[in-house]
Amino acid sequence: MTNPDLERKVLEAVPTGLLIGGEWRPAASGATTKVEDPSTGEVLAEVADAGPEDGMAALAAAHEAQAGFAAMAPRERGEILRRAYEAMIGRADDLALLMTLEMGKPLAESRGEVTYAAEFFRWFAEEAVRIGGGYATAPAGGSRFLVMKQPVGPCVFITPWNFPLAMGTRKIGPAIAAGCTVVIKPAPQTPLSMLALGQLLLDAGLPAGVLNVITATDAAGVMEPIITDGRARKLSFTGSTGVGKILLRQCADKVLRTSMELGGNASFLVFDDADLDKAVEGAMLAKMRNMGEACTAANRFYVQRGVAEEFAAKLAERMGGLKVGRGTEEGVQVGPLVDAKGREKVVDLVGDAVENGAQVKVGGRAADGPGYFYPPTVLVDVPKESRLNHEEIFGPVAPISVFDTESEALAAANATEFGLVNYVFTENLNRALRVSEKLESGMVGLNTGLVSNPAAPFGGIKESGLGREGGTVGIEEFLEVKYVAIGGLG
Repeated sequence: MTNPDLERKVLEAVPTGLLIGGEWRPAASGATTKVEDPSTGEVLAEVADAGPEDGMAALAAAHEAQAGFAAMAPRERGEILRRAYEAMIGRADDLALLMTLEMGKPLAESRGEVTYAAEFFRWFAEEAVRIGGGYATAPAGGSRFLVMKQPVGPCVFITPWNFPLAMGTRKIGPAIAAGCTVVIKPAPQTPLSMLALGQLLLDAGLPAGVLNVITATDAAGVMEPIITDGRARKLSFTGSTGVGKILLRQCADKVLRTSMELGGNASFLVFDDADLDKAVEGAMLAKMRNMGEACTAANRFYVQRGVAEEFAAKLAERMGGLKVGRGTEEGVQVGPLVDAKGREKVVDLVGDAVENGAQVKVGGRAADGPGYFYPPTVLVDVPKESRLNHEEIFGPVAPISVFDTESEALAAANATEFGLVNYVFTENLNRALRVSEKLESGMVGLNTGLVSNPAAPFGGIKESGLGREGGTVGIEEFLEVKYVAIGGLG
């Protein structure tokens, strides 16, 4: 239930400045930017709007803190992350409410994200003390190989608005565990969660300058000088493929290490031997998590002809029964999209599909009134040429197409420049393994609509990105390998 007094209290507790060198400060120019509630359009807060001067100050602070932090004992770095994890769990309700206010997702989903985000700190707290190395005799004898792993150095992170806490902890956790300092820029639509996280990490004992948070509306103007300066040694970005390509070009000049988690265009394959109830449940997870505003969201539904009508009817019934409203209200399951631009894109994509012959099973029309709401929508008979089949929707729309053969389904699923995740529902073990191997993506959800897990490697192939976040390989993105040849022992 909406509680204005509690909302005000939670908002007032969030720092609104820039975190640079362990201190909160205003932007050098004094500029601020407004953060709005996407369910009402009302202003929630004003935060500092950094300029290039602030960005360079943050980089200088990270660079200055790097040597000392790299020398900190791995156990001590792990304990900081452990304390941060416990603080996040202890403050889960306040953090969830803050996230719902600035991003729009229902409180239940926000609580789930807080737990998920905190798990990255717990996972990498344990990984901090497991950074390995090696010592071996050369094959010919006479010398030895010493292999050590060292922090890559100051890192630059750019995170999106759709998971404002988890996309931060997924990057910050392994960086801290590895001994790297950080400059992070959250999305201007949802900076409050990251600002709250910055204070939480300071309270957990993170040394000054290790984490620097800059909020900025002029992303290019602030971030390009940081990237091309030379003191930063790694960039990790989560966002659109178009922006990712620009950043890769900027990183090339200084040969920065990069991790890119970019766009997705996930297919959701339902074969005629699938458990349809399980498939519909998986579809609800894969499509409706975060109102469809996720790179992992099922974007294209391909259903085998024999079960297509039944699957569409069941999915339409489930999606049509969801309650839409402000995320703080009791029973709400679908919040608003993040802003007017996001809703306009969904309206355009659905309109294009319908004009090309798609049929609306449920939804299909933007809601009137305040806020950026769009109803859960199911479309059938979606033509191949529809933009819905080629562009990331980022909204609660499920376009369903029919296929006849396994090879046809695979061809359709792989007919995209993206390769983040695909979903497969089948009860046939041989088909499950065969299709999973042939799908061109970094991840596959097999009989499940949820693939994200801090203990698993998250990432894509093709134009969906480079590198992996999470799992045992996640910390490797933040470590350099140094080889020392030792002679005179033969």
